[in-house]
Amino acid sequence: MTVVSMGIPTVRFDAASLAGRPETDLLVDRFGRVARDLRVSITEKCSLRCTYCMPEEGLPAIAAEDLLSADEIVRVVGIGVERVGIREVRFTGGEPLMRSDLEKIIAGCAARVPGIPLAMTTNAVGLEHRAAKLAAAGLTRVNVSLDSVDRAHFAELTRRDRLPSVLAGIRAAAAAGLAPLKINAVLMRETLHGAADLLQWCLEAGVELRFIEQMPLDADHAWARENMVTAAELLSVLGSRFELEAIGREDPSAPAEEWRVDGTTMTVGIIASVTRSFCSECDRTRMTAEGTIRSCLFSDREVDLRAALRSGASDDQLADLWRGAMWNKWAGHGIDAADFVPPERSMGAIGG
Repeated sequence: MTVVSMGIPTVRFDAASLAGRPETDLLVDRFGRVARDLRVSITEKCSLRCTYCMPEEGLPAIAAEDLLSADEIVRVVGIGVERVGIREVRFTGGEPLMRSDLEKIIAGCAARVPGIPLAMTTNAVGLEHRAAKLAAAGLTRVNVSLDSVDRAHFAELTRRDRLPSVLAGIRAAAAAGLAPLKINAVLMRETLHGAADLLQWCLEAGVELRFIEQMPLDADHAWARENMVTAAELLSVLGSRFELEAIGREDPSAPAEEWRVDGTTMTVGIIASVTRSFCSECDRTRMTAEGTIRSCLFSDREVDLRAALRSGASDDQLADLWRGAMWNKWAGHGIDAADFVPPERSMGAIGG
């Protein structure tokens, strides 16, 4: 094991043991789960400074040469689909729109793995200027991070007065056919009072809303279990204004439990990562912006694909490194354990 300092804390492993692993091309782990959903972080940079994600000054910069290039990202996505069974790809950050070559990345992946859904999680700042081009390049849908539709409160949460740009980006994404369009909102004490207003806005805009329990992935390590808003508390708040009918999960591996709203076809989802863990059904694998594979958000174990890729490794060799990383995935995130320690990287540094 080698520890590499690159501005953002990273623990890298040159390879992971394949001992006892069954003969299969898929990303299976020791507990029988199969990873098919790839999250690809492409930058640590962001245009906002959300209090639960980044420090006010932003994350330490990653040197340009340490980021995967567009061509390298396309190659890894191709290996994921063609050799290890990936069936969905989502681009994250940081903020993906901070990459000027995002359209090139999307177009390259669309050409390499036709038919595979290519999604993006974004704060939508500036999306109004690029949504049509991204859709033309092959992007299929977007999730937008939005915690409040009150402009003053949004500015307080994000340390930036950019709500008009976000709303314009959402409208542009819808016009470009990037659907289904979903809104992701992090549950916090300071946003709970506006949760019903946010749901009302989403119902009127015709977009899906998913609330996410806040996880101990903040850059300032200020998260505390006793301060978090649980799914049960949110349901009580929403239930005072809307009629909610539980409909569960459409897919067992999907993180969000859903409720039908006011007898309509519209739903609201809750991702209760802390209080209603779905680790036993998790089907995700993650690649950081520097090209390391993480099997779990909460594990600091990372297998370095970039070093192997740049040293001339074949696609088959890279696929084996990836399989080893996922074979050693933990059973769960361990948040409830007495000795739980948050990962060194924050969500912004890992990629959502």
